[in-house]
Amino acid sequence: MRFTLRQLDVFVTTARLQHLGRAAAHLAMSQSAASDALRELENQHKVELFDRLGKRLQLNERGRLLLPRAEELLTRAQELESVLLQEPGREAGSLRVGATLSIGNHLCVPLIDRYRKHFPQGRISLEIGNTATISERVLGFELDVGLIEGEINNPLLDITPWREDALEVFASPSHPLAALKQLRKSDLLGASWILRENGSGTRQTFDRVMYDLLPDLRILLEIQQPEAIMQAVRAGLGIGCLSRLSLAEHRERGDIVVLPVAGRRFARHLYLIVHRQKYRTAAMQHWIRLCGQKAASTPVLPRVSAARKN
Repeated sequence: MRFTLRQLDVFVTTARLQHLGRAAAHLAMSQSAASDALRELENQHKVELFDRLGKRLQLNERGRLLLPRAEELLTRAQELESVLLQEPGREAGSLRVGATLSIGNHLCVPLIDRYRKHFPQGRISLEIGNTATISERVLGFELDVGLIEGEINNPLLDITPWREDALEVFASPSHPLAALKQLRKSDLLGASWILRENGSGTRQTFDRVMYDLLPDLRILLEIQQPEAIMQAVRAGLGIGCLSRLSLAEHRERGDIVVLPVAGRRFARHLYLIVHRQKYRTAAMQHWIRLCGQKAASTPVLPRVSAARKN
């Protein structure tokens, strides 16, 4: 065998960070040692794995072909080390979970708690971002598993419906629309909207449901953080649309009023995503099982009110 695990580790880390110096720092190596390891890997097999763009290294076709296999081999090696070092049946390497904002803020902590009870020595990290960011990081093998709100279609990803959710339109109790039993088309067009940014699953669902009105909607602000949207709506700047997960506590306190919308269904699925070429460690398999148990206990969403003519 011509290559070493160290060479593969340098290759994978460089591929993720697209910079040899940052890869060396991440691996606690000198840049010259990392450069030697990468050069030896390429020279021994008479291949080039990167296109050199100044100091930036970008995977070429051969490198992209090698990356998932190198990632899998390193993961298996880490699992093997865990088997040697830990109690049989309880081994677990690191687990890198990515989640969108609503999921990360409201659903992940109980899952992490249950995961840690099964793997008390396991290392788990949680990264929060929008659907586009989490999907890209799963595709780049920077995350092991993602939990997202938006719909995506990529042949490199296993995309599994996880549980049901819905968006809700809401306003401050003092907003003029708060007294209405149901919003109609004229109400939607006359309101000022405070929405999530493009690239978020929440915005994707909103745009799909409101597609016929989008050109004429008055979008006042686009904000990444749901809590900031909540504060702007409570201040009376406009009305918003967020996941019911984000609104539940505020609704119970009476901080906001949910506004039913005639003839528009805001239901959606949340999804679990994994790279198809990613080796599924014991830690990943257990996390996926935990998500499956949670999905099985999720109630069906209530029906949306019937449409009213404008």
